[in-house]
Amino acid sequence: MGEQPIFSTRAHVFQIDPSTKKNWVPTSKHAVTVSYFYDSTRNVYRIISLDGSKAIINSTITPNMTFTKTSQKFGQWADSRANTVYGLGFSSESLLVKFAEKFAEFKEAARAAKEKSQEKIELVSSPSQESAPGDLLSPLTPESINGTDEDRVTPEPPPPAEARAEPSQNALLFTHSSSSTSINKHWEAELEALKGNNAKLTAALLESTANVKQWKQQLAAYQDEAERLHKRVTELECVSGQTTVIKSQKTELNRTIEELELDLRAKEEELEQLKEEVQSAHEFQSHKDSLSQKLQDSESRNQTLEAQLSDLEQRLEGSQLEREDFRTSLRSLLELLDTKIFELTELRDTLAKLIEGS
Repeated sequence: MGEQPIFSTRAHVFQIDPSTKKNWVPTSKHAVTVSYFYDSTRNVYRIISLDGSKAIINSTITPNMTFTKTSQKFGQWADSRANTVYGLGFSSESLLVKFAEKFAEFKEAARAAKEKSQEKIELVSSPSQESAPGDLLSPLTPESINGTDEDRVTPEPPPPAEARAEPSQNALLFTHSSSSTSINKHWEAELEALKGNNAKLTAALLESTANVKQWKQQLAAYQDEAERLHKRVTELECVSGQTTVIKSQKTELNRTIEELELDLRAKEEELEQLKEEVQSAHEFQSHKDSLSQKLQDSESRNQTLEAQLSDLEQRLEGSQLEREDFRTSLRSLLELLDTKIFELTELRDTLAKLIEGS
């Protein structure tokens, strides 16, 4: 039936820094589509996200996985197969809650599928162990079929490796029906069934997109990723306390978020203070402009008064000059009058003498 998307959303994708195990490294420049896929042939659920032709998330959901919401819009989960921690940043809290609900739902479905496959494997393994116990050191172990976090990573691309680690129900039925045959024929048939599952998986991947070229590029990316994982197999085998590391990382991230929230509150308070200072500055500027206008009006009035005073001084100076001229004229008239009075006095004296002599 192939692998089909059953739920999709959009989010910013991050991965934990492999060197520090503390900082987040963005793997997408913008929000991309993150989808849950269900493979009915192998009964597994996967989270897949593509950025163009590059697969930035290819994580198979196992019963041991846990999706943790570290803030209102951010969540994360650890994938030991990929030796990384994925983080998703959503645009709203409702999208985060919906994604977490789907994660829990598909995790329970994976647990139910694991228990069901264990029951079938026990039925298949019992008659095989009676016939040839030494030949059962094969991929049909409960750990490899259930796909737990302790699975060894093979150097093959992720989809074929999962197909090899988790046989389908058809393969199990075939194994059950051929348990009475020889072990060699049984494993040859099992190999053919796995090859068939691999072909079905490849067809499902090709059918899930209309662009065949992009899926070829994705396959090349899977091969590069498989080579990288092959180089780190030894490191993965030595990792035993990853849960403690994740918890400590979560605590550190929560502490960092709290510190950032405190810084944000401090910045908001500082911003409010700056706004108040800017408002005060605007009021002071308006008051200053009012005083400047009043000063200009006073200066214009002062200039007018100075012009009037200068005119009055000129008039006063003209009046003084006129008074001086008037005084000079009066002195001249007074001197002329004194002269005339003296002449009249002499004339009187002369007339008086003439009268006395006659």
